[in-house]
Amino acid sequence: MQFFVDLFSNKIFVSAATGWLVAQILKTGIHLFLTKEFVAERLIGSGGMPSSHSATVCSMATATYYIYGAASFEFAMALIFAIVVMYDAMGVRRETGIQAKVLNEMIKTFEEMGKSKVFTVDTLKEFVGHTPLQVLAGALLGILIASILHGF
Repeated sequence: MQFFVDLFSNKIFVSAATGWLVAQILKTGIHLFLTKEFVAERLIGSGGMPSSHSATVCSMATATYYIYGAASFEFAMALIFAIVVMYDAMGVRRETGIQAKVLNEMIKTFEEMGKSKVFTVDTLKEFVGHTPLQVLAGALLGILIASILHGF
C-alpha cells in the first residue's frame, strides 16, 4: 500500500499520468466530434490528435525541470527521452500506420476479387503514429499540464 501512496505523491509521475489521461480524453472527444461516432478504443489507443505519447513525455520533462532545474541530469534524461519518443512517433510509428492502411486496402481489393482466402489476417491497426502537428499539440498540452500542476 505504501508503494501506491509514494507513487501518487510523486509529482513527476502524476504530471506524466495526467498528461496521458487528458490527451486520451481529448483525442476521444475530437474523434467523436469529427466522425459523430464514439470509439472506446480511442480512450486507450495510440495515434490521433493530440499525441498522448508527446503529452506524457513533455509533461514528465516539464515537471522534472520544475523540480530539479535545467542543469540537472534528471532533466537532461527526461528531455532526451521526450525527444526520442516524439521523433519515433513521427517517424517509424507513423510509417507503420501508413503501411497498414495500404495493406488493408490491398486485402480489401483481393477480397472484392473473390480471393478472400488469400489473407487470414484481421484488419491492421492504422492509428499508430502521429503527424508533426499532432506531436506538437501533445507536447504543448504536456507542458501546459505540468506547468499548471506545478504552479508555473
